[in-house]
Amino acid sequence: MRATARNIDRLPTIAARVDAIDWAPATADLDAQGCAVLKGLLSPEECDALAALYPDDANFRSRIVMGRHGFGRGEYKYFTYPLPKLIAELRPVLYARLCSVANRWNEAMGIDIRYPDRHEVFLKRCHDAGQTRPTPLLLQYGEGDYNCLHQDLYGEHVFPLQVAILLSEPGRDFEGGEFVLTEQRPRMQSRPEVVPLRQGDAVAFAVHHRPVQGTRGPYRVNLRHGVSRIRSGHRHTVGVIFHDAK
Repeated sequence: MRATARNIDRLPTIAARVDAIDWAPATADLDAQGCAVLKGLLSPEECDALAALYPDDANFRSRIVMGRHGFGRGEYKYFTYPLPKLIAELRPVLYARLCSVANRWNEAMGIDIRYPDRHEVFLKRCHDAGQTRPTPLLLQYGEGDYNCLHQDLYGEHVFPLQVAILLSEPGRDFEGGEFVLTEQRPRMQSRPEVVPLRQGDAVAFAVHHRPVQGTRGPYRVNLRHGVSRIRSGHRHTVGVIFHDAK
């Protein structure tokens, strides 16, 4: 279905959709696996509208061609301020839901940093430290493209969770291109997690590390994420990162 203002205007607000998510199992998944699927966060019309922004450089502050930096294949662009309306609405309401998880994780890992309830207050912390460049981004992949395992760390101040939203439909727009998360455990082999997503689904996941309960108490595991090779078609994704960059 093509995106129209009329279709989008009929949808529940972003805040209402985020509130309607069953956060108890999502939080349990984050604690157990380091990631949680948030199904149907965006409509097909909203997905199409966001993906359609990619060709217009006026929406973005920079473009990264992954192959030039050894990041993989494909490309992405960082949005500029002011962010598109959907992203600007998603960022604070998702942050508010994830903030308690972030604080609980830091407490379990013995990290003194705590995060304020409101995203605007956390962003001021980032901006006061010189992290003023927006980090939400739009990624574009074609056949043969992939994203190497990585972490989105942009400065001293890092919010421990982020969200990626699939804008394309698997099996129709592309084949392959699965979201992959790996967990590096002390003195153990790494554990992979492949996260199935449909168009409009989001995945919330750990940016850097998370606590795991061991026999002697909680310990830290290190996580990286990426995207497997696109076998055919084109794939677009929005990344919602809550800290800004230097």
